[in-house]
Amino acid sequence: MAGQGLERREVLRILALAAGASTHPGFSRWSFACGHGGSGLVQMKPPRYTPRFFSADEYATVERLARLIIPSDGSPGAHEAGVSEFIDFIVSSDPGVQYRFRYGLTWLDAHAGKLHGGAFRTLDEPAQNDLLGRLAYRDRYRDGEDEGRAFFKLIREYTIMGFYTSKIGLEQLDYPGLRIYAESPGCPHPDDPEHRRLPAPKP
Repeated sequence: MAGQGLERREVLRILALAAGASTHPGFSRWSFACGHGGSGLVQMKPPRYTPRFFSADEYATVERLARLIIPSDGSPGAHEAGVSEFIDFIVSSDPGVQYRFRYGLTWLDAHAGKLHGGAFRTLDEPAQNDLLGRLAYRDRYRDGEDEGRAFFKLIREYTIMGFYTSKIGLEQLDYPGLRIYAESPGCPHPDDPEHRRLPAPKP
């Protein structure tokens, strides 16, 4: 359920938010992929994350949603990357989205109760996937679920944001910025004719 494109401006906004979040010492799992510690000291992480904005039940639902959007299918997913921690921290720092998240979670539980007789987090995985699939895919849309579709789009955006700014997320993309080179690796295309006009490398 995770695939979607992001505009360049949105990518820059995400990186700025993630860089700001990286200074928070309370994360248990999430860590900013592009952060570089200059002191050489290992930061001790707490064994558990304490939500700053969501209630315990809301946070459990956010964590479950993140797991379903980016599951651990043979490789680390949203859970291992600590995406729910990132979402909680970002939402706690941005009053502009707090109502949308709280309302969306309330809507989701009410809708799950209407269709399946329980809060979303209490449903089995097939029921959860069926409910989300109808919010995620246009060919499965149902009337009267516009608010749910808006919330799913929001939680999916923040899940992707948290995952692909984490070390785990960018490692899965084999992002070269995570590597530390002792010397410049040089161009991987030394036989390119365009290179003839370039100066020879210094010894």
